[in-house]
Amino acid sequence: MAKDIKSALIRSSDTIISDALGVAALCVMLFVGLSLPAMV
Repeated sequence: MAKDIKSALIRSSDTIISDALGVAALCVMLFVGLSLPAMV
């Protein structure tokens, strides 16, 4: 199973970076969206 995961990571290394950036952006938007009512 570790070999399968490793090969999948190697094959999709280009998209992993963009996926990680997308996840980070979603986390930031969630945090800002939940913080906005406290600021108003």
